[in-house]
Amino acid sequence: MMKHTISVLVNNQPGVLQRVSGLFGRRGFNIESITVGTSEEPGLSRMVVVTSGDEKTLEQVSKQLYKLVDVIKVVDLGAKPMVARELALIKVNAEPAVRPEILGVVETFRASVVDIGSSTMVIQSVGDTDKIDAIVELLAPYGIRELSRTGVTAMMRGNAR
Repeated sequence: MMKHTISVLVNNQPGVLQRVSGLFGRRGFNIESITVGTSEEPGLSRMVVVTSGDEKTLEQVSKQLYKLVDVIKVVDLGAKPMVARELALIKVNAEPAVRPEILGVVETFRASVVDIGSSTMVIQSVGDTDKIDAIVELLAPYGIRELSRTGVTAMMRGNAR
């Protein structure tokens, strides 16, 4: 199974997210990640959906999405060079004695500490999914108290639209 990153430009209307995600569920397609936000055009939002499947699955998803009234454009970002990023906030146990070790991990991944408590630190990391997975794995031995990830957001590289 291949991962596919799909950009869906939609009308910014109530219920559109539910209809798009419902389409995936009804067809038996799993959504691994979904992000939604306003786009460069007023009144339109962009959804970036990561799903798994073969090329036939992707083609079927695209055709079904275009049948939804509020869908304007569907683009398979994975078919072209793209930039993809994810944001993670990771709260770890951080007694003063282990903070230097944790800061070493943070620096290695070009992450940043955004909050320090008496026994915890909140680390912010931005990068591709593999980078986020790697920093989470290295911070796990310290004890992850809380983890929040945005999911992937992406766009094509260069001048393409």
